[in-house]
Amino acid sequence: MSVALRLYEQLSEAQDDKTRARLIAEAFAQLEDHYPPVKDLATQGQVRETELRLQKEIREVEARLRLEIEKVRLEIREVEVRLAQAIHRQTLWVIGSVGAVIGLIRLLEWLLVQGPNP
Repeated sequence: MSVALRLYEQLSEAQDDKTRARLIAEAFAQLEDHYPPVKDLATQGQVRETELRLQKEIREVEARLRLEIEKVRLEIREVEVRLAQAIHRQTLWVIGSVGAVIGLIRLLEWLLVQGPNP
């Protein structure tokens, strides 16, 4: 049974005006307990204003994130370049070292072959 119908039946069965007034007051109290105060409700305009403000803030955050992402990409690119340069230098050192060892081995072979002739 709906609240309105139950209130109607109670009012119809009430013996005097004092009882009816109490029933009406209780019904209003129940409504007040069930719904928030009107001052706490937002108007459609307030909701739209909040929505627009949030959309603006989201766009600003997105723009800042794009800048941060681009900054990180540039830093990664710099690290990649430095890493490639370091690998290049290391490769040159390895090749030079291998060449020096091979040259030293060839020199030792030649010295052994040429060695003292009695």
